[in-house]
Amino acid sequence: MKRQEYKISFEPTGRQVYALPDTILLEAAAQAGLILQTPCGGAGKCGKCRLKVVSGACPPSANCRPALGETEVAQGYRLACQARIQGDLVVEVPVTSLFESQQQILVQAADLPPGSARALSPGRSASAEPGRPGEMELCPAISKHFVELDMPSQADARSDVERLRTAIRPTDFDPVGIRLLRLLPGLLRRQGFRGTAVIVDGDLVDFEPGDTTSQCYGIAVDVGTTTLVGTLINLKTGLDMGVEAKINPQTSYGDDVIARIRKCREDAKGLAQLQRVIIGAVNEIVDELVRAAGIDRAHIYEIVMAGNTTMQQIVCGIDPSALGELPFVPVFTDAPHLNAADLALEINPCGKVFIFPQIGGFVGGDTVAGIVASRLDRETETVLFVDIGTNGEIVLAHKGQMIATSVAAGPAFEGARISCGMRATSGAIEKVVMDGDLRMNVIGNTRPAGLCGSGLIDTVAELLRLGILDPTGRLRTPDEVPSTTALALRKRLIEQEGHVDFLLAHKTETVSGKPLLLTQRDVREMQLANAAISAGISILLEMEGLKPMDLSRVLLAGAFGNFIRRNHARRIGLLPPIPCDRIRFIGNASSLGAKRALLSVAEKQAAAAIARAVRHVDLSLSPDFQTAFSSAMLFPEDDPGKGCEG
Repeated sequence: MKRQEYKISFEPTGRQVYALPDTILLEAAAQAGLILQTPCGGAGKCGKCRLKVVSGACPPSANCRPALGETEVAQGYRLACQARIQGDLVVEVPVTSLFESQQQILVQAADLPPGSARALSPGRSASAEPGRPGEMELCPAISKHFVELDMPSQADARSDVERLRTAIRPTDFDPVGIRLLRLLPGLLRRQGFRGTAVIVDGDLVDFEPGDTTSQCYGIAVDVGTTTLVGTLINLKTGLDMGVEAKINPQTSYGDDVIARIRKCREDAKGLAQLQRVIIGAVNEIVDELVRAAGIDRAHIYEIVMAGNTTMQQIVCGIDPSALGELPFVPVFTDAPHLNAADLALEINPCGKVFIFPQIGGFVGGDTVAGIVASRLDRETETVLFVDIGTNGEIVLAHKGQMIATSVAAGPAFEGARISCGMRATSGAIEKVVMDGDLRMNVIGNTRPAGLCGSGLIDTVAELLRLGILDPTGRLRTPDEVPSTTALALRKRLIEQEGHVDFLLAHKTETVSGKPLLLTQRDVREMQLANAAISAGISILLEMEGLKPMDLSRVLLAGAFGNFIRRNHARRIGLLPPIPCDRIRFIGNASSLGAKRALLSVAEKQAAAAIARAVRHVDLSLSPDFQTAFSSAMLFPEDDPGKGCEG
């Protein structure tokens, strides 16, 4: 008997889908192409996926009232990740619940002029100033050779493969695979023994009609937990031909890697689902790049991918479950050998895929790519590399050696677990200044909808500077703040239920018509994330007998790291108290490292050597980490950021 299905209509888009009884609302929204915020991974705790049921049967779950409150539940609001469909529904989707596609995504390396990956002659070594991207060596794994072969004759009855091998020497290739062996006789004879031999990573993969040597492309992909960035590169010139960025659709299953590991552990189809959606998103990026550049996707011969350990294993269809339990063991450290067809990537069918090697635990390929991009492995000074995110990766280079660790900072910097938190998309408060009253920048120049990570850091740093927040992280009452505190700021302190909240925006100023508050609990969540990064840095420095002032430079990588203000990051203790001119933004280092590997075989070899050379430190087993973490929960007493701008 056919199972009953219910029609779900989503307003204001008008999209409609059909769902079986007891389907969770979040799944129906995903079917309709609506990606909702789910920073808690669908645990029903954050309240970010709230939808309003306008009509139909969808009773509240046990989590709805604690997360949303009695009033909102009575008005028809439900947690999309918890509420189950019991009949036809008309659902209103608040703009604040959508995981906006226009999130700020950094796609350009900070120190590299746009589209200027410099092409060098094959074999010429690339020089680089330490800590800067420098020049890119152009010696890719792909080579194309136009040949006009002699026709076979009684006097020359060499095999087709040997005839080709002789024609393209000194370049050589490995034994030819069975697929091309079956095609080669027809290709050669239809084309009159005239065409272009394509060699990828030592394999003869195609024999194309005519001279196609100028049409040789590859794509570098930064596989982030939150975002995907793909860059199309002309492998003959080394120049960028286009960049596309998308939200990682896996966010529908949770904002952090732990939620996705849990999905794989608890759902028999979880791994297949997560791999399918991310490969689909990468193919969409390929589609857009091909369309915009006006090229044939068959002339894309390699995709290089860099991501954290969990993301890389899921992309490969490898179960990451072991990363969810001590001792956090990855399946591979060396780069796996993959063809595009293995992952259903829609480029040349015989194209190759390079997945970055990994260091250990949660220190994955994106960190290796960051080291490749920043030339950290070539440093002669003491340099700290920090990629701030849900998982913070930290690498210390000292005396020609590198040690690395990762810390579970949590999603506070991504806006999760913050009462008015949101990602860096339209409506997010991304900058806060307090000079007599509060001034703010809002992404999209619109009414504020919430507070993103950079705005959160600004707010806390400013409150510390003014003495409104004490070093323990407690918001002071209006009577306790310094007498010099401006009246307008004093009025923003709201005492309720035994604690103090700070008013960011009045209800008349916001998108939702509700006030935006930084609560005492929000400050505590931020302290946890802040302390994890700070403690990780402290432990690595202590292991090498170093103090913060011994650092020649701190390199801040990643999109979020590029948007925070250095003085405020120092004020809250997130970064060491060193002069701001020693703190450098290096942009999307993972993406740049992937581009380097695409442009040069030597860079891939360097990545392999780096992964083996870096010493991995697992702080979950360190007896000193908890002490350092507890100490870092306190904000610095003084202001190390004085005189430091930006």
